[in-house]
Amino acid sequence: MFYLGIDVSKATLDCCLLYQGIDGKKKNKRFINSAKGYSELLQWLTQQGGTPTQTHIGMEATGCYHEEAAFRLHEAGCLVSIVNPAQVRYFAKGRAIRTKTDKVDSEVIAYFVGINKPELWQPPTPEVLLFKGLLARLQALNDDLQREKNRLEKALSTTTPARVIASINASIRFIESEIKRLEDDKNDHIQQHPDLKRDKVLLESIPAIGDKTSDALLAILQTHHFDSADKFASYLGVIPVEKQSGTILGKVMLAKNGPSQVRAKLYMAAIVATQYNPHVKKLYERLLAKGKCKMLALGAAMRKLAHLCFGVWKNQTPYQADFLPKIT
Repeated sequence: MFYLGIDVSKATLDCCLLYQGIDGKKKNKRFINSAKGYSELLQWLTQQGGTPTQTHIGMEATGCYHEEAAFRLHEAGCLVSIVNPAQVRYFAKGRAIRTKTDKVDSEVIAYFVGINKPELWQPPTPEVLLFKGLLARLQALNDDLQREKNRLEKALSTTTPARVIASINASIRFIESEIKRLEDDKNDHIQQHPDLKRDKVLLESIPAIGDKTSDALLAILQTHHFDSADKFASYLGVIPVEKQSGTILGKVMLAKNGPSQVRAKLYMAAIVATQYNPHVKKLYERLLAKGKCKMLALGAAMRKLAHLCFGVWKNQTPYQADFLPKIT
């Protein structure tokens, strides 16, 4: 088995190939991050005696720049893993590697893949890709809308010319109309695909999980593989992190890794859930009765909601308010 580590940037792919296993020799080469570069990479791999089906490739999730490379190499038959940059960095520190360059990073990724054998990545289906794209565009437009509204508020508070105010208002109207059009497209897309529609209905069967939150969680559940509810909660960054050394006890806090925008939606849902979701409300009140602060209790409520979402999605069963787990 060959192990290939790729450090991805906008313009280049820095590659390190372990062609004799993790204890053997290695080769480094740089390619352009383009269709031509992917073809040249595969040719280089063949020249080293490797085949796509016998090559395990690792690359970090670097925004959007790794996606096209992952798709093309997967289509060619390579075994592709998208690895967590934080895990790779901790792996490097564990091997006392302090230097951080593109070449060194590709070598670290190659050894990380060879030693840890991370799970293989599977590309999302076309309908899920479109769903994610629509959500991303809607989020961008909503951010733009808020910025324009802030500009309008500032303009109305100062001696801003009427033409400038009219321009801002026109921009706001355009963005609002585009948001409405994309919202309709998104809803139509969900209605046309039974799997998306079914899973969205399941998530929204949980009290406090509304349209925005269910969309965000559905996109994650459809594009990642989670073995358990704990791993799903960990990905969202809603697991508690405790720090202790001897008699020194640190403050327990949420991990806060993963997508912050999704976590923000889950936070608002947790506030509602403490009033209207039986499972979350019971947990929240029990923690407050024990003297825990409200923010800690809300963090636990977020984690509980994440577990409930994973449960209804995994078991394909709507939320049951009177459900009690079996005692073993």
